[in-house]
Amino acid sequence: MPARTMRTRPFISIVVPCHNEVSNIEPLHHALRTVLGEVNAEFEFIFVDDGSRDDTVAELYELASRDERVRVIELVRNFGKEIAVTAGLQAAEGEAAICLDADLQHPPALIPELISRWRDGAEVVIGVRRTGQRHAPLLKRMGSGLFYRLMNAITEVEIVAHATDYRLMDRVVINEFNRFTERSRITRGLVDWLGFRRDYVEFTPAKRHAGEAAYGYFKLVNLAINSFISMSLFPLKLAGYLGLLIMVFSGGFGSFIFVEKYLLSDPWHMNFSGPAILAVIILFLVGIVLVSLGLMALYVASIHTEVMNRPLYVVRRERERPAVAGGRDITRGREREVIRV
Repeated sequence: MPARTMRTRPFISIVVPCHNEVSNIEPLHHALRTVLGEVNAEFEFIFVDDGSRDDTVAELYELASRDERVRVIELVRNFGKEIAVTAGLQAAEGEAAICLDADLQHPPALIPELISRWRDGAEVVIGVRRTGQRHAPLLKRMGSGLFYRLMNAITEVEIVAHATDYRLMDRVVINEFNRFTERSRITRGLVDWLGFRRDYVEFTPAKRHAGEAAYGYFKLVNLAINSFISMSLFPLKLAGYLGLLIMVFSGGFGSFIFVEKYLLSDPWHMNFSGPAILAVIILFLVGIVLVSLGLMALYVASIHTEVMNRPLYVVRRERERPAVAGGRDITRGREREVIRV
């Protein structure tokens, strides 16, 4: 990270991923300048072009020629929003960074409140959509609700429903986020996994200013699948759980058939046929196969966890003990930022 001169006001990075947003760049920049002009802080604007096919890149470079605070990161192709956000955070130099979409659905007017919560001690300030918004398609709203219910049911990390990528992150959070190495990622899930102090600000999303949303239903479903895989090992173990359930059911039913037909000579006259008994045996064997797959999944899960290479733990700050020399205490170091482990 290049060295900066000492500043008397906090320096904050605004990270904006862009994909075919040529009509939204100028209105967003104008809205940001209007809002941030009243905030006692300094800013840089990092626009990450994620392989746009329109004139977004030209518009961004033209904007950078007029505003020295604008930085442009041009990716060679479309890598997806999560990677674009990651690129912006890795380039951010601010004491904090704010991520928001380019389509003005994330209102820039909320930024002063995010900064205020940060100054009050929150290390992550998350924008949460108010429920009951009707301009979003019904299928999308239903899918979103189902996604959050499933995520909270199968993961160990609490994910607040309707939380968005519109959020502020402290520098210590950014440094730790930049250590993640997985390629299939969901930014909000990884930030929640870190577990820093969080605060929430509700907002009403506006309608998209111009253009069409780049995230269609296929990409949303793909993002949800990646979220399940990266944030939970439950899908991997599902075959084992299903096999155990089948084994218990078929084993109990098979025992009942054996006792009722062969030991008690069919007192209830159920007349279990040979094919029925064979079906129960096959079902029991299928359960054994699935349980075996579940056992293999435990080993695959261990490999998966190691390959993700997440840090073993995260330290907010550390203060060294004073050293004693010549009969008096000498402070060896002050509180410092998160130590990499």
